[in-house]
Amino acid sequence: MSARLKDAFNLEDVPVVGQPTEVEGARELAQSPEGRYQFQWWALNLVDALPVGGTEKKGSDRGIDGLITFTGRDGTLERVLVSVKSGNVNSGMVRDLKGTIEREKAAFGLFITLEEPSKEMQLEADTAGLYRSDVWKRDYPKIQIMTIKELLEDRKKPALPPFVMPTYQQAERIYLEVADQGSLFDVKPAKSAKPRSSQSN
Repeated sequence: MSARLKDAFNLEDVPVVGQPTEVEGARELAQSPEGRYQFQWWALNLVDALPVGGTEKKGSDRGIDGLITFTGRDGTLERVLVSVKSGNVNSGMVRDLKGTIEREKAAFGLFITLEEPSKEMQLEADTAGLYRSDVWKRDYPKIQIMTIKELLEDRKKPALPPFVMPTYQQAERIYLEVADQGSLFDVKPAKSAKPRSSQSN
């Protein structure tokens, strides 16, 4: 719902009761019953990523917790694979993400961690190289590591090309026309507005 509000009304900071607002709260969420998945879904929301499959479901994810899409060459959609970790992390997890990016032929990956990454992890990410966006004429790190502290408290964002928000089903807009000038509440639904022709009659 918060993503819908952001998409439809451009509301950036929609408070959600019960969600963590600082790192210790995030740690408590991760350690709670069912905490692994609740933390994962919450962390994905921090970067506007969709859970795999588009729904908050549990089970094997083949190394992918979430997806972000952005516009690539010729209007095609490219993917950013998101991996979320709430426990101890190591460089092997970054290597696993690199392998998953290659297997899935994704553009690049985002590694979100509750704990601080080690120098070895950052080195492993750096060796993944860069992704070149031909559309935006810019290079992006092939693997980016971000901590919950950076996302939540420091308000940092991953370096991503402009991405496409998920398309939510929206109710068709109904245009009302007044049936009678003298009757304030007598209204009737009109047909959906059609674009005017650019040709003059």
